[in-house]
Amino acid sequence: MTTVVIGAGIIGTAIAHDLQRRGRNVVLLDRDTPGMGASFGNMASIAVTEFMPASRPSVWRQIPGWMLDPEGPVRLRPSYMPRLAPWFLRFIAASRPAKLRDLEAQGAALCARALDDTMALLRDTGLGDQISDEGCLSLYANEAEFAADRDHIALLERFGFAHEVIGRQAIKALEPELSDKIGLAVRFPQNRSMKDPYRLVLALADRFTAMGGRIERGEVTGFTRSDTIRDVVLKDGRHIAADEVVIAAGAFSATLAKALGEPIPLETERGYHTQIMAPGITMKHSIIWPARAFMVTPTAGGIRVGGTVEMAGLTAPPDYRRAKITVRRAREALPNLQCEAFTEWMGHRPALPDTVPILSASAKTRGLFYATGHGHLGLTYAATTARLMGDLITGARPPVDLHPYRINRF
Repeated sequence: MTTVVIGAGIIGTAIAHDLQRRGRNVVLLDRDTPGMGASFGNMASIAVTEFMPASRPSVWRQIPGWMLDPEGPVRLRPSYMPRLAPWFLRFIAASRPAKLRDLEAQGAALCARALDDTMALLRDTGLGDQISDEGCLSLYANEAEFAADRDHIALLERFGFAHEVIGRQAIKALEPELSDKIGLAVRFPQNRSMKDPYRLVLALADRFTAMGGRIERGEVTGFTRSDTIRDVVLKDGRHIAADEVVIAAGAFSATLAKALGEPIPLETERGYHTQIMAPGITMKHSIIWPARAFMVTPTAGGIRVGGTVEMAGLTAPPDYRRAKITVRRAREALPNLQCEAFTEWMGHRPALPDTVPILSASAKTRGLFYATGHGHLGLTYAATTARLMGDLITGARPPVDLHPYRINRF
């Protein structure tokens, strides 16, 4: 039984590793080497508290204003708006109160497992030292900012996710470099950070090949199938025979799904980061400041600053002004932060309009499966996705009802 997993980011690599461990003969296939997509530059966070649907009215009502603000938290390139319109209409449709409650529960079901599944995967692969012991701090300058984020806190309370509100003195004790502008914070003890998310993918890929898995590089241009999947066709003319295929190609999954007759409303949320190797400060916790729309994480041997969203498709050139904006905002929280020996990066996060992933067998072709649309939570959901997809593909009963995550839900 040969299974071809298309996409060698953290999602695809974790799935390939899980299936190989279960006895499948797995080929991990990507146009690039493992980990070079969004997994290379994510914010290194197991963000178990960040499952609040983006489609809520308080978000989309601000989008017209953000379009006029070149430094807003969401940037939509005007030339891309016609193509984005159908996706945006689905995004608004996902904001109905009953729909939002369902989406909250679906996100919570995955996030409730995320840390335990991640820790289990790290233990099984001998990578337990790659995750921090510290959590994340969500920052607020004053009570007004905290009140504006109250819906998020109420959601965590409803689903029982650990959090603690702390004042200025406790904040400074945890992270002395934080500015006195920060009046209070919420500590999320389960939101851990990876020491280097890219190296995690490489280590998983190494474990996968050590178990007998095979990594191939090539661009997929088509498939051979009847009522079942037959093989994967590559641009260079090669055919890879497959009894099963898993589409886990992140933001590039939409093109493959369309070729297989199952189009999905998948867009790219382009994310930017600045990796600072000489920051002049040290940090233990990751931090987020909701009102300023940025995150800072100690990772990859330095400090990584990221945040904001750009909707501009897969082919437009990067606009690194987005990265510079977040660094400037990060300095409001970390006044001693230096930006020396830095690199800037842009990557494609796979975004569905209802902000929960597709974890599903094909509705049309036997042996075909999808694991995509994880948005900002690819690293967070990776180990859980691998466990659930492994159960689904091998015929075991997943511990989470996967019906809400089906491909034909749209």
